[in-house]
Amino acid sequence: MEFASTYGQSVAQASVDERGAFLTRTYLHLFGAILAFVGIEAALIASGLAEKILFLTAGRGAWMILLVAFMGVSWVADRWARSDSGLGMQYAGLILYTVAEAVIFAPLVTLAMWQASEMGGGSMDILGPAGLVTVVLFGALTGIVFFTRKDFSFLRGILGFGFIASLILIAASLIIGFELGMVFVWFMVVLAGGSILYKTSEVMHHYRTDQHVAASLNLFASFALLLYYVIILFMRRD
Repeated sequence: MEFASTYGQSVAQASVDERGAFLTRTYLHLFGAILAFVGIEAALIASGLAEKILFLTAGRGAWMILLVAFMGVSWVADRWARSDSGLGMQYAGLILYTVAEAVIFAPLVTLAMWQASEMGGGSMDILGPAGLVTVVLFGALTGIVFFTRKDFSFLRGILGFGFIASLILIAASLIIGFELGMVFVWFMVVLAGGSILYKTSEVMHHYRTDQHVAASLNLFASFALLLYYVIILFMRRD
């Protein structure tokens, strides 16, 4: 009983050793989720399913349905990952979210590979550099939080407003049919960067020490958002 009460305390109240163990578990799970995401994406591409998803979501209505479904699945996955029912439910949430991310990325990854090939390069000429830039940016932003130990919870309201505004713009673009330009893409990159700062700070200060699965899911969500729009930036470069 004493172990359970200690294990479930907030990270801010935990000892240095407990906090270190929590962060190690969290980032190991994050790394595992990223590897699983890459593996699932590779399987979707190799099997031809990624291309089929691209064709199925080519219309605005179909893409909106996929986006709404992704948001619903993400909500369910986050609830499962935060569940106190046990690790089984928490891992189910992380796995579900990782699969959902691979599916939502499939059309973009397929287009990026096609574009790179059409430009006379290798199929990974866009995805490789975009992935590297994302990892570097994620690491730099994570380092800022770790070294400053600053609580970025003040970003919550700003990020909430930004995400609501972005969803409205995306929905409007799908319904009306206008294209979201580079300003929007850069806005989403900045929003994703702010989300990384906020989520990393939240992990360090506000999670319980037994919530490493939920913490890794939320960090993975911010990483994936940044990766998505960095890929678009590389695809739209002159």
